[in-house]
This record gives sequence, structure tokens and C-alpha cells, in this order.
Amino acid sequence: MSRRENLKPSFLPMPDAPPVEWHISEGFIDYTRAVAEMEARAEAIASGTAPEQVWLLEHPPLYTAGTSAKDCDLKEARFPVHKSGRGGQFTYHGPGQRVAYVMLDLKRRRQDVRAFVAALESWIIATLAAFNVSGERREDRVGVWVKRPEKPKGPDGESAEDKIAALGIRLRHWVSFHGISLNVEPELSHFSGIVPCGIAAQHYGVTSLGDLGLIVTMDEVDMILRREFETIFGATEPAKAGS
Repeated sequence: MSRRENLKPSFLPMPDAPPVEWHISEGFIDYTRAVAEMEARAEAIASGTAPEQVWLLEHPPLYTAGTSAKDCDLKEARFPVHKSGRGGQFTYHGPGQRVAYVMLDLKRRRQDVRAFVAALESWIIATLAAFNVSGERREDRVGVWVKRPEKPKGPDGESAEDKIAALGIRLRHWVSFHGISLNVEPELSHFSGIVPCGIAAQHYGVTSLGDLGLIVTMDEVDMILRREFETIFGATEPAKAGS
């Protein structure tokens, strides 16, 4: 079995479960609107009146504060700041970053939060591998990281690493919402208004596919995200109009 296959734990639904709706929004979606729609959809999934959904979108520039965010990690409120019910600390969303809100019913899959988070990380890692980028998880740092040997090391000789994707979820009635964000080609200077995810060490920064020298479109990223999602979480189908 290859290393890449080892990175793909199965989180498939029960047999005969309907496909997950795959919904892509054009333009920039207001954060408050997105949260309201996610919460409504999660309730509908929990009650059995709507299928699971993955919602791909971009936000205008903004910062979100997760449930563990510290006020001191907001260095400069350059953009609107939203308190978020997701786990984690401060993060940035903006143009050039693919946000994927993941609304899945873990009762139909595995009621194991740690395994679900690991599956989401594996989804990101497999997506990056398709672009020949080696993404890695870290036990002491959330998100997915890439090694940057060309950058200065830490004070104790630690290798420099940059975060390329963030992750933060919430569960209600075992239905997930919020999700992941992958830096395709956002303005990386926008992260300077916060301490991303509370990690202040100078040898830990942020990067993107563009920053790594890869010229890819959002459509290309979306295609790979969908392909790799299906290998871990099961079949998808295009969202119906208005869903």
C-alpha cells in the first residue's frame, strides 16, 4: 500500500445512503449569511429532511475567532471580525482561499470526532499531493503544514514550516458544520493582522499554492477536492438549484 493510500482513512456512510450534495457558490459570500445557512442545513440534515452537503465558496476579507481565540492574538482589526462557534482560534478568510463547509451526519458514518478531523486532514493532504505538494499534520499544531527548508530555522534549530490549510468544525446532533480552508492564492499579508491559530513562532508562517510557485485555478482545485473527498467520504452529486 502506498503512503498516499495510508493517508486516506475511510469515513464512508452506511450502505444505500444518498450522495452528498456538492455545492459551489460564485462570487463572495457574506460570512454571517454563510453561518446562518450552514446552521439551518445542519438542522435539516439532523432531522432527515435534507441530504448531507459540502459547500465550496470564497468570503470577502475577514477574520474569524473560534471558541479558543485569545483577544491578544488579534493584532490589528484590518477587516471585519466575526465570533465563530467553530473550534480553534483566529483565522483569516478572503479571496483566493477555497473554503469548504462540510455538513455531514456522523451518525450515518462514525461517531468519532477525532477520526473525523483526521479524515478531513487526510482529504486536504491528498488534494495537495495531486499538485505535488507534501502536506503534513502536526500533533501540536492544527491544520496542514508544508516544510520550508529554504527559510530561516527556529531558535533551537527547528525547521521552518508554513500552514497551507486550516480546519475548524462544530457538531450539533452529530452533524458537522464549518470545515476547512485551503490557501490557493490569497493575499498572504492579510494574515498579519492576527496570530493565525495562536501560533506566533517566527519560523511557522502561512503559505499557498501560489506562494509555492503553482499556478492553478480554483476550478482545478475544486475538481481535485471533489475527487479526493469521494475516496474518503463517498459519492457526491451536484447540488440542486436553490439548495
